[in-house]
Amino acid sequence: MDHEEALRLFDRRLRRRTGADGPQARLRRAGDVIRESGSHDDWHGVVWSGLDAATADAAIAAQIAYFTALGRDFEWKLYAYDRPHDLGARLRAAGFTPEPEETLMVAETAALPAPTTLPDGIRLVEVIDPAGVELMAEVHEQAFGTSAAKLRDQLLAELSRTPDTVLMTLAMAGDLPVCAARMELHPGTGFASLWGGGTLAAWRGRGIYRALVAHRARLAAAKGYRYLQVDASDQSRPILQRLGFAVLTTTTPYLYEQRVHPSRPTV
Repeated sequence: MDHEEALRLFDRRLRRRTGADGPQARLRRAGDVIRESGSHDDWHGVVWSGLDAATADAAIAAQIAYFTALGRDFEWKLYAYDRPHDLGARLRAAGFTPEPEETLMVAETAALPAPTTLPDGIRLVEVIDPAGVELMAEVHEQAFGTSAAKLRDQLLAELSRTPDTVLMTLAMAGDLPVCAARMELHPGTGFASLWGGGTLAAWRGRGIYRALVAHRARLAAAKGYRYLQVDASDQSRPILQRLGFAVLTTTTPYLYEQRVHPSRPTV
């Protein structure tokens, strides 16, 4: 795989795409940024920017004003090659909080290993109903130690509104969910993206995460998607590299949370 070409395609086809991203979510260009917004359950944020030192601060202020008017927290996806070079510092100065850095990794589906043998007693189950989403949320909370409330709402909305472009899979040990992962398809781009992959601590190191990656790669290839993309954590990066994923760049999510007026109680 040509890494520079893959990054160019990712930037042009995924980051710069506009139009509908779901029944209620919309990707729109506003000046030198592309932002996504939608209903309460949708993700909100800036997915691409083409700024320079003279335009960055005004663009940042404009996005804060836009999402504040909607009453939405939002995320600015900053990639290492974005400009100006101090965009991260400008975002922090404007009130954004950086999350841990992630690694953008891409692989061609045809080059990935075939599905591997699952450990004894493990089976893969596709999620098709709210009960399955609840199990996905349970795994997320146990694997990552964080609330899955927002994720649960997001997955329920996607299952209801865009079932053809989100594929969710559970690894089950009997009736116990031990790993959960999903894949989002981006029609017309050639890219599918992998998310999740959280495994319960007692079940790590047995090849379950690797099997779920291979399973999703097979599904993506069957649907005609050439590339798989992952925003990888430090934990998943070495596993993905061994499977054949290439590091293209890094990305840092910058979060902006709406300030609650001190005289108003939160609910």
